[in-house]
Amino acid sequence: MSTLAHTMMTAARSSDSGLVGPGELDRYPYAEAPVPDRVGAPAWDGGEPELGRVGRRATGSRGRGLHGQLVQQLGQMIVSGDLGADRPLVPEEIGQRFEVSRTVVRESLRVLEAKGLVSARPNVGTRVRPVSDWNLLDPDIIEWRAFGPQRDDQRRELSELRWTIEPLAARLAAGHGREEVQQRLSDMVEIMSHAMAQGDALTFSRADAEFHGLLIQIAGNRMLEHLSGIVSAALQVSGGPVTGCDRPNETSLALHARIVDALGTGDGTAAETAMRQLLTVHPEVERVVPAPREH
Repeated sequence: MSTLAHTMMTAARSSDSGLVGPGELDRYPYAEAPVPDRVGAPAWDGGEPELGRVGRRATGSRGRGLHGQLVQQLGQMIVSGDLGADRPLVPEEIGQRFEVSRTVVRESLRVLEAKGLVSARPNVGTRVRPVSDWNLLDPDIIEWRAFGPQRDDQRRELSELRWTIEPLAARLAAGHGREEVQQRLSDMVEIMSHAMAQGDALTFSRADAEFHGLLIQIAGNRMLEHLSGIVSAALQVSGGPVTGCDRPNETSLALHARIVDALGTGDGTAAETAMRQLLTVHPEVERVVPAPREH
């Protein structure tokens, strides 16, 4: 389990139980209540009038817990620019707006701080940090950017990053393949084929995500393995409503199968070439990288 995932799970448990660590209650001190006519108040009811109401419904559902839902809402608002660095984020104000306890607010701000989105300092309060400080490889931030005003830049950057990571992973995986892993990859291709025949885009995308994540994990490079979550997030946002390398089609399916065959024969060059071709199928990639040369 990654450090970030452990941090989020620990924070979620703390918020649900109402418990926090020693000294944590003072980490995000409550500021004085804002003056009504204060300039630069957060745009809770700004350009997205439904956002606040959606947040209250979501946090009340406890589908992801109050803490998880608040992290999502605040994260989306920060990334979209609805909450800026012009004034501190007042925990009391956030709690009142989203109808959650101070413990939930503080735990949520801790998670956002771990992602680099906010910082808390004595006598300054909690403020949004500049984009250069954000953990742009965090899966949540990838998702928030991909469905916000920065969606075009985020999807282009993800396409470029995948073009760099995955062909190398495919080449390396050809030398580290195990029979059971190759069988699992074959199973994913079969599931994708069946899902495409049934018009089941959701099942196709899930099998696609597992295929690519598993391929990176068996490459035998631990640094690449840590990037598997990024690829998974990229797959979830790259195609809009229909996720995956591309909308399900015969070409995409055949290239997945070709990768599996190359892994089975230990042909790293063929695996790398097939992956490049697969990624180039996506129109967003086609605009930023050249098609692979035929030798």
